[in-house]
Amino acid sequence: MNENNDFRSEEQGFSDPNNLYHYNYREQHSAPNEQGWTEAPVVSKKKNSFWKKTGVKVTALVLACAVVGGGAGFGGAALARSVGAADSGTTLRQSGRTAQEVTVKKVTGQTLMSPAEVYASTVNSVVSINSSSVSTNIFGQRVESASSGSGFVVTQDGYIVTNHHVIASATSVTVTMYDGSEYPATVVGSDSDYDVAVLKINATGLQPVTLGSSEDVNVGDTVLAIGNPLGELTFSMSQGIVSCCDRAINVDGTPFNMIQVDASINPGNSGGPLMNLYGEVVGIVSAKYSSYSSTTVEGLGFAIPISDVRSIITDIMENGAVTDKAYMAITAGTMNEQMAAQFNIDVTEGVFVYSVVKGGAGEKAGLRLGDVITKMGDKTLTSRQDLSAAMKGYRAGDTVTLTVYRGGQYIEVELTFDAQPQNTGSEEDNTQSSGNNGGNGGSGQMPGNWDNWQDFYNYFFGNRG
Repeated sequence: MNENNDFRSEEQGFSDPNNLYHYNYREQHSAPNEQGWTEAPVVSKKKNSFWKKTGVKVTALVLACAVVGGGAGFGGAALARSVGAADSGTTLRQSGRTAQEVTVKKVTGQTLMSPAEVYASTVNSVVSINSSSVSTNIFGQRVESASSGSGFVVTQDGYIVTNHHVIASATSVTVTMYDGSEYPATVVGSDSDYDVAVLKINATGLQPVTLGSSEDVNVGDTVLAIGNPLGELTFSMSQGIVSCCDRAINVDGTPFNMIQVDASINPGNSGGPLMNLYGEVVGIVSAKYSSYSSTTVEGLGFAIPISDVRSIITDIMENGAVTDKAYMAITAGTMNEQMAAQFNIDVTEGVFVYSVVKGGAGEKAGLRLGDVITKMGDKTLTSRQDLSAAMKGYRAGDTVTLTVYRGGQYIEVELTFDAQPQNTGSEEDNTQSSGNNGGNGGSGQMPGNWDNWQDFYNYFFGNRG
């Protein structure tokens, strides 16, 4: 049995060639029977079904606990008889320590707390999210699905943050608070590029979280994740350390820079808060790594840095969408050894500029055909995906220093980002649309307005500058 493939078949619209996936618990499906739409939703009977496989694993877990517990009980009793024989016969020794009351502290960002205190102080700000959607299959039948995730309150009047993939395509969303109260929620807006969504419930007097700074997170810091694992083990907390602060990953073709943690992350944790020991939210739990081989992979969870999406959250709350995405107005692709040899360039890694939009941010910064962008700020760029991931840390109007290889030397240029046009897709689809192999994205088309590679080659070598 492949232990690590339990939730693969349960994913909602994610395909992860690198075994890195978003998750939001299992789907439940129902379809019309012969008499019509009368059957209640049932758990999906897909191969590798969560319940089919977990039933075995839960049994094994219970048996293991029973064995360990029985052994420990026997050993403990035997030890007590031996040690206490001189003064108390066969009386079992019992600790006299009393349970310590956990203090509910106010999160100020200045007071270091224990994990128990962080939980007590913030659990009322965490929510369980259940969503349902209805679609039509290839046979024209109505299919209903359900999924679960997590989220956290950011305002007293009911704004809640979660992942985009938790509520993607949802026709209804329900939010459950720690005290058991339930609210129907509306989706204010969401963005797949950042995997962020904002919900709104009709409530007041809620306890919002305190947003910290992910830029202050260090490798080795203790972090806590509170969420809804498996969609049923609500308001569970797991603890771990930060394994990497800026891990570049790719999920279903979308690049992210994430915080890597070894805290236990499971389906249903998506959208929940990742907190430091000051009780501040430093990330949004979003993904984990799963191996589909015989090798067991554990302790590889990922969270979106809160500093990267703080303005995104505000933008969605105010406008219902992200209105200030950074836009370079260039066409670019991944530099490789083949292109370096073809165009006689000394660098083999970076982002190759194929064209710039007239009057756009790239042209104003002085970028030109044939430039190879190797750094954005202090981030090294080895691919087009690196560029897209790095840009998520910037908004329209921000200025950044680009390191560019041109004409045998490195130069620096200052670029001020434009706002991405609202009638276009993502930055990935527009300004970085060229593929990794020569920049044609597998379509056979030339980058920019070029008709053939010969014209492109001649222009390139005639205008290297």
